[in-house]
Amino acid sequence: MLTPKPTQGNTKWFVHDRFGMFIHWGLYALPARHEWVRSREELTPEHYQRYFEHFDPTLYDPREWAKTAKAAGMKYVVVTTKHHDGFCLWDTQQTDFKVTNTPYGKDLIGPLVEAYRAEGLKVGFYYSLIDWNHPEFPIDVFHPLRSRPDVEELNQQRDMAKYRDYMFAQVRELLTGFGKIDVIWFDFSYPNREPNGKGHNDWHSEDLLKMVRELQPEILVDNRLDLPPENADIHTPEQMQPREWVKVNGEPVVWETCQTFSGSWGYHRDEMTWKDPGQLIRMLINSVSCGGNLLMNVGPTARGTFDQRAIDALTVYHDWMKLHSESIYGCTQSEFEAPQDCRLTQKAGRVYVHVFAWPFRMLYLDGLADKVEYAQFLHDGSEVKFDTSATTHAFAGDSGDRNTLTLHLPVRQPDTVVPVIELFLKD
Repeated sequence: MLTPKPTQGNTKWFVHDRFGMFIHWGLYALPARHEWVRSREELTPEHYQRYFEHFDPTLYDPREWAKTAKAAGMKYVVVTTKHHDGFCLWDTQQTDFKVTNTPYGKDLIGPLVEAYRAEGLKVGFYYSLIDWNHPEFPIDVFHPLRSRPDVEELNQQRDMAKYRDYMFAQVRELLTGFGKIDVIWFDFSYPNREPNGKGHNDWHSEDLLKMVRELQPEILVDNRLDLPPENADIHTPEQMQPREWVKVNGEPVVWETCQTFSGSWGYHRDEMTWKDPGQLIRMLINSVSCGGNLLMNVGPTARGTFDQRAIDALTVYHDWMKLHSESIYGCTQSEFEAPQDCRLTQKAGRVYVHVFAWPFRMLYLDGLADKVEYAQFLHDGSEVKFDTSATTHAFAGDSGDRNTLTLHLPVRQPDTVVPVIELFLKD
């Protein structure tokens, strides 16, 4: 089985836990039409201010969020402390554009950190390197003011060094004010985008990373600082499903795909491309079967709740993980080849066969005939009979040199979204 090179941060828990909750929350929950609404619609500061003046999530209960995440089988959380719009969810001392100056008037991050830790979950912070609200952040290709005729004149009055000092001060606050933080998720760099793309020279990424490591030596840092890949602990393909273990320069890396229940990260009232239960479960299995993690996003409402569609999706994970979590936690890509329409995960002494399309009566696994001592369904612990008969394999078109194990399955698929067969390996 593949093993990535060690990184500076502590990835031991990360590659065991495999499943986390992403939370995108902020002022964009009020317009409820995508977290990039300020940029997409090129909203003026005056227009966006109305959301600041009406932000009052009185139904916010981070303890309920944390219990829901734990029930869904999630083991860690990464929450937006500041997204690209510049709004801060904690009582930062660096700006007035923060939650404590809204009608709600209270810090959101501290109670969330406490609640998730109380449920035994690791805690990570998302922090946007971009800031469309800060007066010193140069206007660029994504900035809401990019279409103004006086952009060049405005940028002459803006000082990236002053913004950078602000950014460093905020990151320091986050990594010194909330105890041990397990992940820092910076987002994002775009040095080759014109006009005024931004990368490591703008962020002073080397110095930023050095400060992060000094403040939180075991923290995991993502790969979005525009630095050489060896500087990152985790690599983060977004809104895609890798087909194999993610590699950088030909070497396997620790990785995590971040995904959404629908087509938006922030709460989007009218967005309707919500994934069905099969997709949700297969995305998790696919990730682990390729040696990676799944970070699944929830976009809370402006009232501070998970909407019913998100609750339904999280319930899908709860119901499946309650019976099948052994095939996820502590597992990784298998050394064996998966049969058609299946995915394999593996850990010491066990191989887990996730059946995506139910076959008729027999499932053939090459390379395992002499390695399995017992097989059972994971959801109910019932025995799955198997054989290594040459006759059986001949009828299946096997020449007999594949060391094939044949599992004898019921005609009807068990009543679970993705059935899992647990194979106990011989010593």
